[in-house]
Amino acid sequence: MAFWATLACCLAVVVIMLGAWTRLVHAGLGCPDWPGCYGFLTVPQSETSIAIANARFPETPVDVAKGWPEMIHRYAAGTLGLVVFGLAIAAIRHRRQGVPVKLPLFIAGFIVLQGAFGMWTVTLKLWPQVVALHLLGGFTTLSLLLLLTLRLRKRSQNRPSRALTVPRTLTKLRPWLYGGLLLVVLQIALGAWTAANYAAVACTDLPTCQGQWWPQGMDFRHGFDVTQHVGPNYLGGQLTADGRVAIHVTHRLGALVVLIYLGLLLVRLWQQKQDSGLDSSVRLVAAALAIQIGLGLANVWLHIPLAIAVAHNAMGAGLLLSMIHLIWQHHQLPQPHPSTVSHTTTLNREVTA
Repeated sequence: MAFWATLACCLAVVVIMLGAWTRLVHAGLGCPDWPGCYGFLTVPQSETSIAIANARFPETPVDVAKGWPEMIHRYAAGTLGLVVFGLAIAAIRHRRQGVPVKLPLFIAGFIVLQGAFGMWTVTLKLWPQVVALHLLGGFTTLSLLLLLTLRLRKRSQNRPSRALTVPRTLTKLRPWLYGGLLLVVLQIALGAWTAANYAAVACTDLPTCQGQWWPQGMDFRHGFDVTQHVGPNYLGGQLTADGRVAIHVTHRLGALVVLIYLGLLLVRLWQQKQDSGLDSSVRLVAAALAIQIGLGLANVWLHIPLAIAVAHNAMGAGLLLSMIHLIWQHHQLPQPHPSTVSHTTTLNREVTA
């Protein structure tokens, strides 16, 4: 199960990258129906199939080049769903052996919900609210699969915990770690909203935006209006330029906040690490953060090249996973026993007196 959970994590990353690729090549509506494509299991390519498809959907003629990215993404997501359902079934079968059951079942249920959001993404014609939630759902699925993998691997290894001397200042940093995770999640949500509204190209220069440090006329109310009505085709976006600039600038500011917060937190963790075993986890988060910031800058400088834009999405997932792994490792640190702490405090008071 640990092996299959790891495989599911890797597959979830692939699905996220394929989703980004589909969106970036404007193939989100490459197939106007769901789960098939123009009523077929694959993209219609023969003259007869294309004629039938065009008769079924006269408003959206067949575009084979855009149909295949959409269907490949669906095939990969369907495969991930099968693996997750297999994990849930295996967990139920081996529940008496202490295998986690609730988490695999929850992930399986969440996969069903994620599939529904995938359907609504198409049927509601890329409505930004649904697209953003669908993107966040993909990251949530990946995070849950990582937690399941960590729990299963810990159980399979079954190693005795080492006796470590961990400073209390290190254990007290846990709330700050959760704060960092929250900031990363919020930044991913901003990135999802940016992508859903096609605001990534609203600013094409750095460090300014359209030659200004604070662009005039930014419309935050319009840019973050979550009451956009259902109906129009949102391929390419429906927001005004001022609204998209507001979204883009907010995403930039969010990246700056995440960089400063995580940078200071990682430095503090490194100073207090001693022999806690957090070295590799701290390095992993630092590397993911540096690469993600670099990819974000390259996106603007190079005007959203496809490969870098897909890598930026993938590394967003990488930063999230590295933060979850760091928090998991921090939870494995030995906690001082309450009685020991109380006894130590009493001794200190007596010595001071």
